[in-house]
Amino acid sequence: MARLALLLSHARRHHHRLRPLQVPLSSPSETSPVPSFFFSRSLSSSSISPVSYPVKPKDPDEEESPDASNGAPSPPSPPPRLPRAESQVPDGGSRPWTRADARFVKDGPTISPVSYQARVAPLPEYRAPEPEETKGDDGQLHREARRIQSGARARSFFDLQEEPKIPFPTLIVPERKSQKVPMDLMEAIRQVKANAKRKFVETMEAHVNLGVDPRRGDQMVRGALTLPHGTGKTVRVAVFADKAAADEARAAGADIVGGEELIEEIKNGGGKLKFDKCIATPTFMPRLSKIARILGPRGLMPNPKLGSVTSDVSGAVKEAKSGRVDFKIDKTAIVHVGLGKVNFKEEFLLENIGAFVHALLIAKPVGLKKTSKFVGYVKNFTLCSTMGPGYPVSIQSLSAAADHYNKLQVK
Repeated sequence: MARLALLLSHARRHHHRLRPLQVPLSSPSETSPVPSFFFSRSLSSSSISPVSYPVKPKDPDEEESPDASNGAPSPPSPPPRLPRAESQVPDGGSRPWTRADARFVKDGPTISPVSYQARVAPLPEYRAPEPEETKGDDGQLHREARRIQSGARARSFFDLQEEPKIPFPTLIVPERKSQKVPMDLMEAIRQVKANAKRKFVETMEAHVNLGVDPRRGDQMVRGALTLPHGTGKTVRVAVFADKAAADEARAAGADIVGGEELIEEIKNGGGKLKFDKCIATPTFMPRLSKIARILGPRGLMPNPKLGSVTSDVSGAVKEAKSGRVDFKIDKTAIVHVGLGKVNFKEEFLLENIGAFVHALLIAKPVGLKKTSKFVGYVKNFTLCSTMGPGYPVSIQSLSAAADHYNKLQVK
């Protein structure tokens, strides 16, 4: 067959040179185009002799199954297990199997599990009660001591610790102070005078919370007024003027009068001022720019809106001496102003407060609602002394005081 396959392979390679061949498989013929020596060599050298193998002997211990009689192969039986005492270990010796040997053997003998006796904690030793040596109070004390000791041993044995009981947190609401009810203006003046108990004569102060925005320029509140009965304190007035205006200021009672020399003195004085009010003529305003940083923060810079920049120097000095008060809103929209001393008569303080309320209404911004004089403008009005408690005042009594002052001015 190998020769035939080789021949066919040569035939495929040279099929264009050879004619179609008809090769018999049994013996050569005369009509065959293949030479006779090819068949003689192939037949002589390719003789096949049968090969037989010996039959595998059967295991005598193996029992014949019905499947074997029918010709079906039987499944291989597992190897027999050796007794524990005669088992052979991997190193070739004969000794009992161990767990270390069984780990590396696939079909090793079974190892019976080992059981151990359960351990039980011993019970505490029983102690007989000790006889009481004494009776009465001493025996009772001994019994109480033993009871406490036994309780301590039981707690230490079970390791029980009593956790402290922490109360659940609760919200504590702070107590709010009761707000004072607004009172009549005359009653508030009496309360302030009664509670002014300092060693010096305190000043009657008014603190007004306004409903305006001080950051807006169109809602700025500032003004000046002359109190009917004065402030009760001596006011030192300084006047920046020269020539005839300076003479008029001295005649009107100005404390300090000067020009360029006064400006230089304030500039080089280290911030020390000897006056409470400052008045200037219009010609001196450009020159006051040198000391504006000194006068401005203290509220002493002359201002045409407040009447401190004027050509009528004598009239301005008399108003300042008689009790002229300037007021201006601060960053928190509150006006603070002093309206006399607490040793004034109640009627004098009432008129001063009415004059201030009248000036405060005149300085009301235009953009606020005009449904009422006070609604949306004056939130609350409080009177107090320099170091005393405050008392809120009702709006109705303030309106009545302002109307009374306005009638006095008309007459």
